[in-house]
Amino acid sequence: MSGLALLKNEKIQYISPFHVIPIFAGKDEFHMVVEVPCWSNAKMEIATKDPLNPIKQDVNKGKLHHVANLFPYKGYIWNYGAIPPTWKDPGHNDKPTGCCGDNGPIDMCEIGSKVCARGEIIGVKVLGILAMTEEGEPDWKVIAINVNDPDAANYNDIDDVKHLKLFPDGKPENEFAFNAEFKDKVSLVSRKMNGKGIHCMNTTVSESPFKCDPDAARAIVDVDKWFYHQKNY
Repeated sequence: MSGLALLKNEKIQYISPFHVIPIFAGKDEFHMVVEVPCWSNAKMEIATKDPLNPIKQDVNKGKLHHVANLFPYKGYIWNYGAIPPTWKDPGHNDKPTGCCGDNGPIDMCEIGSKVCARGEIIGVKVLGILAMTEEGEPDWKVIAINVNDPDAANYNDIDDVKHLKLFPDGKPENEFAFNAEFKDKVSLVSRKMNGKGIHCMNTTVSESPFKCDPDAARAIVDVDKWFYHQKNY
């Protein structure tokens, strides 16, 4: 596995990136959790079914998921991540794509110049969205730019972005809703829904029935640790 990331807050307590981080970073700004830094190949994602929802490598058909290079680029050509705490409901049929959700948060592609770190939380400005399907599941891609990027002031909508074609990677060709047309900035709000298998354990949401103390969270992390060799003391 190409690494596993668990997030901590300012008190050095383990937190869930899926439940704790608010969706909004400010007026007209969203938070993004970086799962895959720009120019890397390992497809990492928030593990919605694991305690504390760590960021770990996706497994596709029994194999660790890596994206191929597309010359002259290497891996992802943007910082790839998710909008917390959004969720694509597997029991809800998405009308534009005709598919049900994949049980994960909404994906986001951040096109700024900074190469972010895995697990980094950034504020972004949404520019547009692309509706596509991948292997029978809706795969909406929100296009955004880091609010601290030097060029952020020059990007305000999807028309300001040079469009790049997405290529299939050993899988059936991607299908698109709206004739593969990028859509302007949108804001989608849903009512409270059943999480259906999502692990809700957290350490900071005060009124949550799933809140645990930091020691319980640390115990879970310690159980999951493994080492190439033991340190001598």
